[in-house]
Amino acid sequence: MDKNSHLETVIRTHQITKEKELLNKHIQKKNEVKNALEDEYGSNVYAPFNSGSYEKNTAINTKFDFDLVSPFRRNAFGSGGTLKEMYEAVYDFLFHKYKNVAEVRKQKVSIGLEFYTDSDGDKIKIDVVPGRELNQDQYKDDENLNLFVYYKYGNIDAGSERIKTNVQSQINNIKERANKEKDSIRKIIRLLKVWKNTKGNYPTKSFFLELITIKAFDKGNITGNLWDKLKAVLEYIRDNITNSDFTLKDPGNSSNDLADTLTDSEKDQLANDMKNMLDRIKENDENLKTYFPENPKFKEEDKNRYKTNGSIPMPPPKLNFG
Repeated sequence: MDKNSHLETVIRTHQITKEKELLNKHIQKKNEVKNALEDEYGSNVYAPFNSGSYEKNTAINTKFDFDLVSPFRRNAFGSGGTLKEMYEAVYDFLFHKYKNVAEVRKQKVSIGLEFYTDSDGDKIKIDVVPGRELNQDQYKDDENLNLFVYYKYGNIDAGSERIKTNVQSQINNIKERANKEKDSIRKIIRLLKVWKNTKGNYPTKSFFLELITIKAFDKGNITGNLWDKLKAVLEYIRDNITNSDFTLKDPGNSSNDLADTLTDSEKDQLANDMKNMLDRIKENDENLKTYFPENPKFKEEDKNRYKTNGSIPMPPPKLNFG
């Protein structure tokens, strides 16, 4: 089996623009929630913005990632208001606003809105991430936010108020690298997201996979075709994630070590999954299809697109995903 050819097909069949109607539904719903937050909180909230994979050009079409960061003013919930009070207040508002049309649930640092299946069978999911500026009226100058940890987040305890970050810097860092290195970093990130999507409720977040991919490229001389690059990144994760001195710095705040967002057992799980995947693919190339499947919804369409009527394979054009 031509591993490189298969991986290129996986990326094409997961191209987000193939799901334009579903993408538009997510955008419309995101805008609806954004407007609801602005109407409710007025001048106490700065303009909410999308920080998910769509914004960073790393999205795949089987799992849209729309995270709506809501930056609140320092005194939005009283001069002595806590981050917990901010989180609970936003949850209460969203619950009462959407409880009849969506499942509203508390998550690690966000509030999840999963809207009930529509007439087309589609589910729209938006994660609202409440954040608070460090000092009154300072956000426009530095864009720094404090987040509240509702559930234990790796090694970060529930109730922690120690996550200070610049989400805009996180977006810009990943987006810039993904756009600049489309045939390496962006493709590998998307392939890892395809793999993660086969794992169900996997503890490793997409943001973690984005950053560790970038670090793998920065730390090693990764060259070759797409399979060579993917293999090198998988090996890097396998060989480094469980090391006691491994760190993954937050581009929004270098004091944050995002390796802390995974417990030791979750790091072991990730390393073992990388090892098992590499071993199984080495045993049989066909196993690559299990870990990195094509999107069956667009498989035939892709097959027909890159063949002539005589079924002679034609090389695909240079594509600009995202």
